[in-house]
Amino acid sequence: MIPPAPPHVSAAVEGSVDRVVVERLLSDSGLSAGPIYGMRGKDHLRKNLRAYNHSATRLWWTVLVDLDHDADCAPALVKEWLPKPSVFMRLQVAVREVEAWLLADTEQMARFLSVASHHLPENPEMLENAKRSIVDLARRSRRMDIRRGLVPRDGSGREVGAAFTASMIEFVTRFWRPEVAESRSDSLRRYRRRLAGIRERIAQ
Repeated sequence: MIPPAPPHVSAAVEGSVDRVVVERLLSDSGLSAGPIYGMRGKDHLRKNLRAYNHSATRLWWTVLVDLDHDADCAPALVKEWLPKPSVFMRLQVAVREVEAWLLADTEQMARFLSVASHHLPENPEMLENAKRSIVDLARRSRRMDIRRGLVPRDGSGREVGAAFTASMIEFVTRFWRPEVAESRSDSLRRYRRRLAGIRERIAQ
């Protein structure tokens, strides 16, 4: 007998790394990612949030956005962006960036970057720029491919190296352990609980 497919949840995100994070977290929660929208940055996400929220009057939705420095805290950003969420909408804010959730799995990130674990931050959610912190860690890597791929070339004007996004996608899909990372990330822990709550609601 073929088991039933997991319930679908539509999603919207800022970019490619966020997409695989949401797909992974939905899967871990016994859910399946439906169509994933956005993928064109934060401004595009906010501009279309009203439409997503309208759809969430009928279908389950999750929207993931970075806090960055757009508000003092995640609840303030949610109140500003979506004061009246629809019944099936779950807007989640990563503090301050989704890369902080990846750094929160200290052991695996240290192995992936080939650096000593004591170089990783104790509290990644306190970082001003988690993406830059990963790049700085990559500068210490014992592997040349990590240094070349994640660290931008001098004078390039880029924040990250050419292989940064592909490397983070590989990390999320093959090595990241959200159940471990949530011990160092309150916003990740809350999101995992909210997704588990969707699964429970659907199962009723």
